[in-house]
Amino acid sequence: MRHRLLLPALAYALIAAGATPACADEGMWMPSQLPDIAGQMKAAGFEGRPEALSELAQPPMNAVVKVGGGSGAFVSADGLVLTNHHVAFGVIQYNSTSGRDLIADGFVAADRAAELPANPDYRVLVTTGFERITDRVLAAAGGKRGRAYFDAVDAAGKTAVAECEQAPAQRCSIANMYYGSDFYLVRQLELRDIRLVYAPPGSIGNYGGEVDNFMWPRHSGDFTLLRAYVGPDGRPADHSPGNVPFKPPAHLQMSTRNVKQGDYAMLAGYPGITFRHRMASEFAGQVEWQLPSRIALYRRMIEVIERAGASDAEARVRYASQLRGLLNGLKRAQGELDGLRRSDAVSVRRADETAMLAWLDGRADADAIRADIAAAQAVLDEVAATRDRDQLVAQILRQTQLLRAAVTVQRLALERDKPGAERESGYQQRDEALIEGQLRQVQRRYAPSVEQALLTDLVLQYLTLPADQHLPEFDAVFGTSPEQVRASVGALYAGTALGDEEVRVAAMQADRDALAASQDPLLRAAARLMPALLRLEDAFKTHEGELLRLRPAYMRALTGFREANGQAVYPDANSTLRVSYGRISTLDPRDGVRYRPLTTVQGIVEKHTGEEPFDAPRPLLEAIARGDFGSTAEPSLDTQTVNFMTNLDTTGGNSGSPVLDAEGRLIGLNFDSNWEAVSASWMYDPRYKRAIHVDMRYLRWLMSKVYPAPHLLEEMRLPAE
Repeated sequence: MRHRLLLPALAYALIAAGATPACADEGMWMPSQLPDIAGQMKAAGFEGRPEALSELAQPPMNAVVKVGGGSGAFVSADGLVLTNHHVAFGVIQYNSTSGRDLIADGFVAADRAAELPANPDYRVLVTTGFERITDRVLAAAGGKRGRAYFDAVDAAGKTAVAECEQAPAQRCSIANMYYGSDFYLVRQLELRDIRLVYAPPGSIGNYGGEVDNFMWPRHSGDFTLLRAYVGPDGRPADHSPGNVPFKPPAHLQMSTRNVKQGDYAMLAGYPGITFRHRMASEFAGQVEWQLPSRIALYRRMIEVIERAGASDAEARVRYASQLRGLLNGLKRAQGELDGLRRSDAVSVRRADETAMLAWLDGRADADAIRADIAAAQAVLDEVAATRDRDQLVAQILRQTQLLRAAVTVQRLALERDKPGAERESGYQQRDEALIEGQLRQVQRRYAPSVEQALLTDLVLQYLTLPADQHLPEFDAVFGTSPEQVRASVGALYAGTALGDEEVRVAAMQADRDALAASQDPLLRAAARLMPALLRLEDAFKTHEGELLRLRPAYMRALTGFREANGQAVYPDANSTLRVSYGRISTLDPRDGVRYRPLTTVQGIVEKHTGEEPFDAPRPLLEAIARGDFGSTAEPSLDTQTVNFMTNLDTTGGNSGSPVLDAEGRLIGLNFDSNWEAVSASWMYDPRYKRAIHVDMRYLRWLMSKVYPAPHLLEEMRLPAE
């Protein structure tokens, strides 16, 4: 048995070590790299010009957008944006109450006047430029170390961004490629007035819930339509009744053809973060500490939120988006852990790194590179010493609404005393509109009893840390015993006025003196916590500066090793626009099991129990029973398809990415990965990596026959079936 288990891992180790070319379908490629792999794309079935895909300001790439925390695409000339139901879930939840539950009931805007505004901090970003500025960013960093290196890189990036944003209506950022080796200036149009147009009921958009999440076969209609608006002058503007639909430079045309196994498929989107080029020790840390600790922490937060909101219907609605994010994160972490173990990722990566270092020893610069790699490992070891505390502090700020708001306004006042270029990223003048939007949306995502329960439990976990990891400021604010923590949190929330939207926004405008004079207990607590938070930030930047300086040596070795074995190297994902290609594909997850790549509405009926998460709505079940599928049916199956599966290389952030056919027409909408491939953010295993998509034929059928929106089909130039 042992030999049978080891064989797949050993085979994959040979691939990873460069003994054979990487699987042709692996890679989240920068558009600028596509001309270099044109031959592979053509061989896979692409019928267009790969060179054309490298032009971000040209179709089809300029139709692909970043939407909230995911991706999407324009699908009409009037700013209609297609993305996932779960990517737009915060927008749906923002417009829901216990008396008007759009999460449960869905929403169809009868006309544009009926479209509903998104939460104020929701954005759609259109990439318009991507320029390499590595020499400029690193010019002042030479000879520096640690925090000084970080500050030099940070200052150069801020200067480049400030100059870039002198152009009207332009949002700019710096993208770090290959771990400090390359830097790019990204130009984007930031659309701020986004409105909800069409959302199926949650029992369609999230059919199967967490039970089916990351599983195949899937039967989810995970899509939503939004619309981007601009001011009458055509420039991005805050929400206003007088705004007009945005006219995108291009939009995708939805295919009306059938798709089948083996067909070419290509995806463009904004994958979040991957770690495939990390050191072997980091792979071990992920498997041995990070994922197990995250699983335990997420489970506990979920239990607290569910228990605190059990008897409060309004609280359940307000925390629906946050809870869903935690549930998704929990299942993803468990799947990632299982997948990395299944692929024996730690051993594979260690063997790959050993082979790389052996290759390196034949080079003249081997000693210098090895010295930098050893120094980087020492930094990672230092970071690991406080990882439990740092994870908890991050969640205390991330998972609360009012405490986070108090910390935000205190930090903003602190940063306003500095010259603009020296202000912390996220707290510059350019960020204040987004901060205000975040403060305003708190009103619909907060319930006092839930936040107090969650904060209390997180601080109680903090109390169990070793004494040398405690922060004096946290102990002073919350206490050092469970009884003190409960009493302190209760007093903070009993006396605060930050639950009022206008009070929060007014606090955002206050200067340091006014905030120092405030008697609001949460604002005072945030001020007392600030020195500790600044120390943690300084330690982070010191470590990050050293890693920015040292990691490029590892990347030089890894890139040289790959290229010596005939492999192109794509950068790890970092929320910039990427392209993946492959085919509609089956999956053999284990011995004797083969998954077909298409699912149908019959699977909805088979799973239906009448109880969440398998509670298909009556109109859907009745439409399936009628069998009136028209031209959206798959002829070979004689029924309506729902989802399909490809071997496209994806990760978090690719949710909502458009899936295109060989001619560039929209055939699917990415929304998930299979359970066996959740670990692909760290390791691509071609045996298991699959991506799951909404079949556009299902969308067309739903919008025609089940929850009709003929005006939207017409706008997308689609036939009403």
